[in-house]
Amino acid sequence: MPKVALTTLGCKVNQVETEIMEGLFRNRGYEIVDFSEPADFYIINTCSVTHLGERKSRQLIRRANRLNDNAIIAVTGCYAQIASDEISKIEGVRVVIGTKQRDKIVDLVEKAAREDGLFNEVNDVMHMHEFEDIPLYGTPHRTRAFLKIQDGCCNFCSYCIIPYTRGPIRSRKLESIKTAVDQLVEENFHEIVFTGIHLGAYGRDFKGENISLSDAVEICLANENLKRLRLGSLESIEISSRLLELIKTHKRFTKHLHLPLQAGSDEILKAMNRHYTTAEFARLIENIRREVPDIAISTDIIVGFPGETDELFQKSLEFAKSMKFMKIHVFPYSKREGTPAAKMTNQIDETVKKQRVHLMQKMAEQSATEFYQRFLGRELEVLFEQEQDGYMEGLTSNYIRVYIKNDEKITSGDIRLVKLVKLFKDGILGELI
Repeated sequence: MPKVALTTLGCKVNQVETEIMEGLFRNRGYEIVDFSEPADFYIINTCSVTHLGERKSRQLIRRANRLNDNAIIAVTGCYAQIASDEISKIEGVRVVIGTKQRDKIVDLVEKAAREDGLFNEVNDVMHMHEFEDIPLYGTPHRTRAFLKIQDGCCNFCSYCIIPYTRGPIRSRKLESIKTAVDQLVEENFHEIVFTGIHLGAYGRDFKGENISLSDAVEICLANENLKRLRLGSLESIEISSRLLELIKTHKRFTKHLHLPLQAGSDEILKAMNRHYTTAEFARLIENIRREVPDIAISTDIIVGFPGETDELFQKSLEFAKSMKFMKIHVFPYSKREGTPAAKMTNQIDETVKKQRVHLMQKMAEQSATEFYQRFLGRELEVLFEQEQDGYMEGLTSNYIRVYIKNDEKITSGDIRLVKLVKLFKDGILGELI
């Protein structure tokens, strides 16, 4: 039985796509092995959001070649999409396929095993208009299942390469979502997480059908055996009143939203080509919390964007602090060739970026602590995921990570009522009720 090893860099969408490709190989009789082991085929799903992601992608390609210099190495993903010629020159690479045609991955590596030469199948994604709906063979190795329902982005934020690697918006048909949800529930997944490159734009490409993300949510929740539905990252301006009402009224719709702020000053938001102001963002957050008081709101923030003076950074820091996020992912601006921001002349020194990352992260930790403290003494349901260092850990509906000492009464996938007792690690220590 031939052995194949797959690995992923980057976002949740990439992780989902790797699991889909793993299923394709498994369905054709391949043995799936860890990426650190010798294999006949290595599949590397790459990321291009930052230069670091691209560098790690190249390192993984070279590592695979060292593990078995006779193996067939296939490279896919965003980095492969925009730099296929560069990747093709790396020793050992035999197949390059970008961000589409993943359904052909098994056929392509088998062809490469039979024939000599390089198989570069990367095509222009800017003319793609149909969602690449690949059957799910086998299920993910987690208690939560990530379900990709959308691809592509047309926002063209000035710092982001993704619209060029993923192409225009494409949405999964509602019937296909229902089929996938039913399959995952049948396989005993209690929580499904909708993912997409521009998730809030779901349905926008269905011209004249008036379909939105809310429709996808409703068709998912219609499966009464599903315990939880969670959403991936959403643009704040795409939180409709209908979607908010669903979060408010459905107990099984988790009380957590990830809304990327990216910058806390209007000047930098405008330079980023983000389509809202800080005042509009603040009003939205206030409205969401008024409707759903216990909701957790997490975010992304970029520091060191071109033109961000000390004064503008301080403004961003203070605004983010005032939003009282439960979690903040902080990123230093990464210059991406081919984007408008890369051509801006007022680039920020790397040392300054590191200092700002530190200050923003320090504030983020305090904000998280304050959020967690609100729930001490409360009793909440926890979906337990895994054991680590003698503790079972899992998530509440509002994304608090909860730990309890493992007394062998809980297994992965259990949903149990837990009393939240005290702050612990990156979350809260709990006791079973």
